[in-house]
Amino acid sequence: MSQSCSSNCGSCDVDCDSREAAKNDFLEPANPNSNIKKVIGVVSGKGGVGKSFITSYLSVLFNRKGYKTAILDADITGPSIPKAFGLHEKVKATELGILPAVTKTGIKVISVNLILDTEDTPVIWRGPVIAGTVKQFWSQVIWEDVDYMFVDMPPGTGDVPLTVYQSLPLDGIIIVTSPQELVSMIVSKAIKMASAMNIPILGMVENYSYISCGNCGEKMSLFGESHAKEIADKFGIKLLAQLPMDQAIAKAIDSEKVEELEGSWLDEAAASLQKI
Repeated sequence: MSQSCSSNCGSCDVDCDSREAAKNDFLEPANPNSNIKKVIGVVSGKGGVGKSFITSYLSVLFNRKGYKTAILDADITGPSIPKAFGLHEKVKATELGILPAVTKTGIKVISVNLILDTEDTPVIWRGPVIAGTVKQFWSQVIWEDVDYMFVDMPPGTGDVPLTVYQSLPLDGIIIVTSPQELVSMIVSKAIKMASAMNIPILGMVENYSYISCGNCGEKMSLFGESHAKEIADKFGIKLLAQLPMDQAIAKAIDSEKVEELEGSWLDEAAASLQKI
């Protein structure tokens, strides 16, 4: 700590011992029966950009590579991960902790939809209760051995992202966006929040970038020309992938068969994340 330190890490960009100690003070311990090696958050500045699909498919790709993968669905009021995998049975609790659901290919999942009485029960909870639930998903679930855990976060910069940043030992985050107006401002907010919390930004994924003509293969931008590369360059982050609007993706999610989806859209992103 320097002599001029104000103890306000949020307004300081110096990477010192005090910042690291302050960050560790809030970390929530994992369940004693959990051994989680890498934790990657998937965030977005706004809703409707396909963040849950990116989370789901990255976990599928890493599972296919032979890694033990898991998803912590921190989008408490809008959980969509279970449907992508066709998970409907409620999770069970033991005296040691909560047992996560397991998909057909062995991906472990916890989501509020797996503990509610019915899947269409609305979550009418205040912020502290929602934040507490996220902590419980980390500390009370028996994850056992996990190589890569992906955390699907709600959009924006509210209570839950703050809780995840402070309570979970994130190795970094991926920012998901779309080629729409105001995207630069929205991405800027997400980046500045992560920077203030001293969370590494692993890169950006642009979804809904284009559609491909079924006859000639020409790429057409429905939302106008993409500015993803210049936005990534502006903030000094890596553009990991640009995904098309593809009927195969929508069909796989709607039919609850994301594990059967085949596509190379996120292959380079997965290869990049393996290096962290």
